[in-house]
Amino acid sequence: MTAPPTAEEIRDVNTRYHDGAAAHYDAKWGINWGEVGAHQVLLKTRKALGGAPPRFARSLEIGAGTGYFSLHLLKAGIVEAATCTDISPVMLETLEANAAELGLSVETVACDAEQLPLAPGSFELVMGHAVLHHLPDLARAFREFERVLTPGGTVFFAGEPSRTGDRIASVPKRAASCMAPAWRRALRAREAPAGHTDGGERNHQLEASVDVHAFVPDDLVGFARDAGLEDVRVRGEELLANWFGWANRALESTAEPEDVPWLWRQYAFRGYLALQQLDSRLLEKRLPPALFYNLMVSARKAG
Repeated sequence: MTAPPTAEEIRDVNTRYHDGAAAHYDAKWGINWGEVGAHQVLLKTRKALGGAPPRFARSLEIGAGTGYFSLHLLKAGIVEAATCTDISPVMLETLEANAAELGLSVETVACDAEQLPLAPGSFELVMGHAVLHHLPDLARAFREFERVLTPGGTVFFAGEPSRTGDRIASVPKRAASCMAPAWRRALRAREAPAGHTDGGERNHQLEASVDVHAFVPDDLVGFARDAGLEDVRVRGEELLANWFGWANRALESTAEPEDVPWLWRQYAFRGYLALQQLDSRLLEKRLPPALFYNLMVSARKAG
């Protein structure tokens, strides 16, 4: 039986994968720097915090990637000064380029989330999106988040895969994989080489090793409380929208991007937004968080 990877091996593969994927990351995940992207970030922030966010003087983003959350929160004036960390230096280079294009100033630090080279009590907000499931030692990471928060500071993380939601999402992914050849023929789209959105096939093979957790809500509550955080809250987000989105993303990943028609992209985009509204207005208020694909957790430091 193969031994599980060590924490250092997990960090290494995450660095190498995200370095290789950085150039195509925004395109792969449909990251938008206009009004649509701003709406998505502010919507998730409001959900995570349970209402309209206050203004934060200093924020720290963990696993910031290309800057999706920090840059939009800076643009919206919710954050006055942002520091962004990531284990991938190339991701941070892409983030800096995005910030320059948007006319924003941001500090970047290439580091491990479990050992932040930052002073205690430095930030009113510590946040992240789709990052906790990459971290091998979450107990240590949450202690670091608590350490660098000011007394009374806020922490929130969104976009974390739930264990049940991850299993449910595997159904549309498998179905899309089976349908992909017929779908490409119908759209007259050429088949793309494996890993074309991940920096090549060799880098794509690392993808299966970068995700090390899927959560139940109590996992996230436990890590936050054990680190000394208070007022811990977990919410589920997106059920139908993720089934729809994963199916379409799985199909599109098999085709040359320039061969995917504009009408298909509009159908996929507008369909996702419509189902996201349905999830938000109806299902997220009535169903247990564990059923949703994404979990978000928020908490506060004592003081």
